[in-house]
Amino acid sequence: MSAAYVVSDCWTMTRRELAHWARQPVAVLVGLVFPVMMLLMFGYLVGGGRDVEGDYVDFLVPGMLTLTMVFGLEGTMTAVTRDLDKGVVDRFRSMPMADGAVLVGRAAADMLQSTVGLLVMVGVGYAIGWRAHGGLGSTLGALGLLLLLRFAMLWIGIFLALVAGRPELVQAVQILVWPVGFLSNAFAAPDSMPGWLGTFVEWNPMSATATAVRELFGNPGGEPGHVMAAVVWPLVLLAVFFPLAVRKFGRLGK
Repeated sequence: MSAAYVVSDCWTMTRRELAHWARQPVAVLVGLVFPVMMLLMFGYLVGGGRDVEGDYVDFLVPGMLTLTMVFGLEGTMTAVTRDLDKGVVDRFRSMPMADGAVLVGRAAADMLQSTVGLLVMVGVGYAIGWRAHGGLGSTLGALGLLLLLRFAMLWIGIFLALVAGRPELVQAVQILVWPVGFLSNAFAAPDSMPGWLGTFVEWNPMSATATAVRELFGNPGGEPGHVMAAVVWPLVLLAVFFPLAVRKFGRLGK
């Protein structure tokens, strides 16, 4: 199988996923609006910014950008389990198609959607007064770390979807995703929490990314030395869940 054939198959699967955007505009819109609503709610209604030095919005926006990358896992799971439940994946596997093209198409479309969602959130952050003070290079580095975290969460979502197999089981995963997302430093500094909880929050991979992007953006809550952790954690997750997802996909129907 030539490289051109593999690329063609992957691009075909990516275009299939992108075509769903035009057919399901409401779902795409909800996916973009929900994190914006979360940002506005915590910024103006709920957020207190305990033990946060400086403007709370500058602290909150990087945390919400990180949280958005994590919550995208649910959309990935829903799409994969829907195809599994309808037999679409089985049909693709029976066709003369490059192995893994379905997964690559799903990953490419999800990353594109995540990039659009991230840019929307950055725009809303600027609209409510948030600013990146770290310069262009640091800002692009922070966005890269956020997308790296999303890429790792994407493969976790694909693996869990292949294990679950049915859309209704996605709700069980949502029960786990939300506590992991909120048990981080997205909304408050760990120093304001009880000691045991603060320790857990600091070891949350999401907290490493949030702290690193705050440092790169030049926002409150950033600490030197967390960029490496923000790179290592997603790579570790990828090293675990990418091969698990590929292996599980290859064993479907066996």
